[in-house]
Amino acid sequence: MNKRLRSIVLMTMALMLVVAACSSSDSEETATTVAAATETTVAAATETTEAMSDVAPEPGPLGAVTVAPGEDIQIRSLQAISGDVAFLGVPNLRGTELAVVDYGQIKGHNVSIGTPLDDLCSSEGGQAAGQVIASDEQVIGTIGTSCSGAATAASPLISETGGVLISPSNTSPALTSDLEGTAGENYSPGYYRTAHNDLFQGAAVGDFVFNELGLTKVAAIHDGDPYTNGLATAFKNAFEALGGEVVAFTAVNKGDTDMTGVLTEVAAAAPEALYYPIFMPEGGFIAQQAGGIAGLEDTVMIAADGLLTDNFMELPESAGTYFSGPNLDYGTNASEIGTTADDFLAAYEAEYGESPSAAFWAHSYDATVLLLSAIDAVAVELDDGSLFIDRQALRDNLTSTSNFGGIIGTLSCDEFGDCGAQRISVVFHEDPSDVQTGKENIVFEFSPIG
Repeated sequence: MNKRLRSIVLMTMALMLVVAACSSSDSEETATTVAAATETTVAAATETTEAMSDVAPEPGPLGAVTVAPGEDIQIRSLQAISGDVAFLGVPNLRGTELAVVDYGQIKGHNVSIGTPLDDLCSSEGGQAAGQVIASDEQVIGTIGTSCSGAATAASPLISETGGVLISPSNTSPALTSDLEGTAGENYSPGYYRTAHNDLFQGAAVGDFVFNELGLTKVAAIHDGDPYTNGLATAFKNAFEALGGEVVAFTAVNKGDTDMTGVLTEVAAAAPEALYYPIFMPEGGFIAQQAGGIAGLEDTVMIAADGLLTDNFMELPESAGTYFSGPNLDYGTNASEIGTTADDFLAAYEAEYGESPSAAFWAHSYDATVLLLSAIDAVAVELDDGSLFIDRQALRDNLTSTSNFGGIIGTLSCDEFGDCGAQRISVVFHEDPSDVQTGKENIVFEFSPIG
């Protein structure tokens, strides 16, 4: 029995003696009343001390983190915050920063993200940053990565040390599952995401092109990255399942600037539409050079969320492009702590002087609130003011997430870490001088749950 509970019980027993001594009648009724009061008081004291103990619990199989009195709870942000893909990672980082401020303390402890880490949108960047995170025993969870390619290297390292990684923008099916109960080739325990699984996005684009646009012959270009290859393949499979024909399926290399060769190859197959779910700057070169290739003059151009960004949509050649990606019509959705999209965007612009440059800002905010809520739920307060956070308990809490409020919609996690709302939309961009209208011009919506 800890000191707090012992004191409460002794005081209650003293009260019993006083009441009994002062009662000359109805002694049986008095004794019953006092006994009941004692039982209630002890029960209340026990409940109070469930989350506060003078002895740390026994750590689970993955170990635990103990946060000393007055020290910060350590989480990390791992995003692409430099180079050509910084437009994607910077809003994700800022979403985490705002969520940490909005959530506030956890059981009297501040939360710190430390120095933001850069995944460089590459396997090499993910591995380097993953090693830094894995070597710090105080880090309990990480929000990241921006790019699926970085996660394939970072996730195993973080998983091996019992950590959790929650991504706002990884969408490769290989990181979670095939949605039929089989783990993806790059799945690691402790990996979660609020971003959608691209098997849903591929199905959405296939449905849109075949049934809405009425096109039957398409081509697809990827760059070999787990995200781009995975999404292009998901689209190919979905389109062919509907009865369409993929007449060209090819790739460019990261760093390529001359796209005329691959575009000429595609044009020779005479596609009615070209789907190129890749990043900048390669995506920009494709858009800029396609107009000069004979046979592509009337080809419908379709990009994905990797190019649903200001720096691509401002290009004159982006006019008339369709984009698939997460449905950004959040309406009055509210996060578990009450924040709406309007609240977030107002705070973002006030803090950073601009709007988010890419699509996954709300996913990042929701991922951070999800992590902080799970830490809050499993953290045990000790008498000396420290916190005990069991790593297995944290994973178990995240995996059991169901009907969790998010700006993007309701979050529920499956056994492989897919937690996102899975809502996909296609937007049509007409005016490069008005990027925001293009992002909001939804022409098709898809949801796997109707």
